[in-house]
Amino acid sequence: MKQPDETDAEAPISFDDTPLAREIADLSARRRALEAADVTLTGRTRVLTISNQKGGVGKTTTTVNIAAALAAVGARVLVIDLDPQGNASTALGVPHTADIPSIYDVLIDEFPLADIVQTSPESPHLFCAPSTIHLAGAEIELVSQVAREHRLRTALEEYLADPTNRLDFVLIDCPPSLGLLTINAFTAAGELLIPIQCEYYALEGLSQLLGTVRMIQKHLNPRLTLSTILLTMYDGRTRLAQQVADEVREHFSREVLDTVIPRSVRVSEAPSFGQTVIAYDGQSAGAIAYREAAVELIRRDGDAAEAHAETNTEGKA
Repeated sequence: MKQPDETDAEAPISFDDTPLAREIADLSARRRALEAADVTLTGRTRVLTISNQKGGVGKTTTTVNIAAALAAVGARVLVIDLDPQGNASTALGVPHTADIPSIYDVLIDEFPLADIVQTSPESPHLFCAPSTIHLAGAEIELVSQVAREHRLRTALEEYLADPTNRLDFVLIDCPPSLGLLTINAFTAAGELLIPIQCEYYALEGLSQLLGTVRMIQKHLNPRLTLSTILLTMYDGRTRLAQQVADEVREHFSREVLDTVIPRSVRVSEAPSFGQTVIAYDGQSAGAIAYREAAVELIRRDGDAAEAHAETNTEGKA
């Protein structure tokens, strides 16, 4: 029998080559890149509505975590919670019991928006117009209201007209439907951000949503543009997730952010503590992804502003 010699000895195991070690190294590199990232706010207020009629795609999660990530880099951000479930209000840690003035009072009783806005305990730069259970009946009550599609837009314009209410971003969290609440959000916003889940049927219903957007553009708000698509709940271990991501990028190459939000236990846990994942575990993979998405969102606006300035210069020349 052949005796083993030195050449037959197995090479020592290197823990630097394990998937876990590579993941840790990747997260460390991304954290350093975020710390070194230079972001410049343009000074204008961007109003984005976050919508997808398909439920469970990470719409509210995206709203609150991008808002918190934007506030963390110095942006002043207002989240308007238009979902009767009030999950965005919960995640931002603001009270929203039935007796608290809310976005319902703004839409139905014409309360000034300034009277209901609360500061989130997470950051002095992060604000919330909360939802309460009363909002569940607002769809019916709005039907008989004058200018029912424009009530949120009017309230927001009045709020922003006061220089003490200067904001860099307004993020509107919509219910998973295409009713009057969502139409109010579309009418008030300049941009639409669609979170898309990296799973089967991801694009189902998207054509109907885009059809609604075209109707809003034609009849109510020609300023509205689909500016951003964010891929959420990405599981890199599955071929399906990659296929969905590739399909979305093929159809919406300009709108899809490079950043992809992974499935994350920390992201799921954070709302139960009344926090965003940025506050709950800011060094986790989910938090880093949302921080990267926020930086990309800011930079895209800067690139658009530069392109607009160059176009104006060429026109004058």
